[in-house]
Amino acid sequence: MGTITIDINDNIEKQFRALAKKVYHDKKGYLGNVVTCALQKWIDEVTQKQIAERELKILDKGFDMGKLKCTSRKELYEI
Repeated sequence: MGTITIDINDNIEKQFRALAKKVYHDKKGYLGNVVTCALQKWIDEVTQKQIAERELKILDKGFDMGKLKCTSRKELYEI
């Protein structure tokens, strides 16, 4: 396990500890569990944004779909 030492606003710390205590009932390691969960959610969110940005760049670049063989919508859907 890693150790991270950080400085945060006192008001945020009080709110965080109070809410974490409500959810985890002051069980051993509750602060670590809450921070780990929050960090994982943040990592997942950033990763998803990076994937979306990469895919949008690919779409913006465009790609060759070959020669179209249908000339009308009717041919596609056999209306």
